[in-house]
Amino acid sequence: MSDVIIGTGKGTAVGAPQPDPNTPRVNYLNVSHTLSSWLLTKDHKRIAMLYLFSISIFFAVGGAAAGMVRAELMFPRGSLLQSEGYNRMFTAHGVIMIFFFLLVAIPAVFGNFLIPLMIGARDLAFPRLNLLSWYLYMIAGTLGVTAMLFGGVDVGWTFYTPLSSMYSNGQVTIAILAAFLAGFSSIATAVNFIATIHKMRAPGMTWDKLPLYVWGHYATSVIIILGTPVVAMTLLLVVLERTFGIGFFSPELGGDPVLFQHMFWFYSHPAVYIMILPGFSVISEIIACFSRKKIFGYHFVAYSSMAIAGLGFLVWGHHMYVSSQSMYQGTVFSLLSFLVAIPSAVKVFNWCATMYKGSVWLASPMIYAISFLGLFVIGGLTGMYLAAMATDVHLTATYFIVAHFHYVMVGGTVTAFMGALHFWWPKMTGKMYPENIARYNALIVFIGFNLTFLPQFVAGYLGMPRRYHYYPAEYQPWMILSTTGSTVLGFGMIVPVFYLLWSLKKGKDAGPNPWGAKGLEWETESPPDPHNFHHIPVVTAPVYDYDAEAEERELQGEN
Repeated sequence: MSDVIIGTGKGTAVGAPQPDPNTPRVNYLNVSHTLSSWLLTKDHKRIAMLYLFSISIFFAVGGAAAGMVRAELMFPRGSLLQSEGYNRMFTAHGVIMIFFFLLVAIPAVFGNFLIPLMIGARDLAFPRLNLLSWYLYMIAGTLGVTAMLFGGVDVGWTFYTPLSSMYSNGQVTIAILAAFLAGFSSIATAVNFIATIHKMRAPGMTWDKLPLYVWGHYATSVIIILGTPVVAMTLLLVVLERTFGIGFFSPELGGDPVLFQHMFWFYSHPAVYIMILPGFSVISEIIACFSRKKIFGYHFVAYSSMAIAGLGFLVWGHHMYVSSQSMYQGTVFSLLSFLVAIPSAVKVFNWCATMYKGSVWLASPMIYAISFLGLFVIGGLTGMYLAAMATDVHLTATYFIVAHFHYVMVGGTVTAFMGALHFWWPKMTGKMYPENIARYNALIVFIGFNLTFLPQFVAGYLGMPRRYHYYPAEYQPWMILSTTGSTVLGFGMIVPVFYLLWSLKKGKDAGPNPWGAKGLEWETESPPDPHNFHHIPVVTAPVYDYDAEAEERELQGEN
């Protein structure tokens, strides 16, 4: 019978012999290993690092496209691109950022790396399927970028018909195939996560001892499995109509373009939660650690993730108030859209209650987490204007939509991704980065983001339409402010590349638990052993057991 580790909740392990310190450790990050050992690996940690490298490249490409769009919009009549080129550029930005970054970034990198560690498993349930998901993602991403570079796509990231099925001359079919394959990559990852969470939890790891990080990824995986096949079939129908002239969506062929909108948004609004729920899960871990308190209302936060997963499928019609749906349908969708805000608000209030009277430590991950709270609240509250039919009719298809979406997605998902990267980088690499530089950079990202997108709220309220290449000169000051902010934001996104890579060579050794955090992942070495744990963990302590640590400090102070 193998020895076990008894989790004490104090970042240590007792009850089992410890590994011999003289035994040489195998570092899974050792780049001297052959290329084939990386490309054929079944280690979830290595696959996570492959994803991190890949999505960083796609993020850079999508960001470069965004920079071109912002530079072009500084002038009412453009300066660098023709209108067709501008359409292709903002489509490239949207497709790459949504399908190859936002939908996959946190689950593929940090979900892959951390879920087995957090639940005390050796690996994910299906290691080969995990590797296959990365290959599908890379094939999809390569096809997508190829389509953008050779011929381009000019239909927007939504692929609205009949523009995408009848009138576009770009590489639409290839781009749709790329999105199709990316969807199957996500499905493979989601199946792996659900099977792992159900069947591979360590002894004693009951559902009410799961970290909220795991709850968030579980809810996300449910959405992926239920929703992604719908958009995959929808995009396949577009290809069939485009290639063979079969009338599904084009009125010229007897189809209905509104049918495409229903099918697309039935997936794509839940897809917003595919992007943001993993971010929620990251924020729960960071706030608990750097407030030195257990999460206030743990069960409410956990179950709110599942509520979001369910309610997210019921609100797609609020994207279609100005389509042919009746006002009675719109009323129902409006009420449901207000309802889905409740579980998100539960999380925000509980995070704030967790920080209240906590020992808050403003390390760089915590600065990103607090930034997330402010930015996501703005994104969520402005979403209420879009859930109400009366205001949405005025605001739809304006820059107000652009600003709202980016406050949720960039202010939410990207900020949470940056927080996760700084929080778990020492665990992933065993090295610490320069914390002071990281703190200032987090503030630069926050300032740059607000300077970029707050002016777009004003421009949208005043009536500036989105996706237009040429616009009235009265909106130019707001566009100049936005482009200036995007330069600051871009600088804030580039700087971490340098100091994180610097840390790999020059950074101090992190040790197993540099933040004094709770959880099984912090009871392993940094970086973890190839098999995660030397012995099978047994969980006995409650999740986020920071209160016991605080009580112990108080007793020591009294003595």
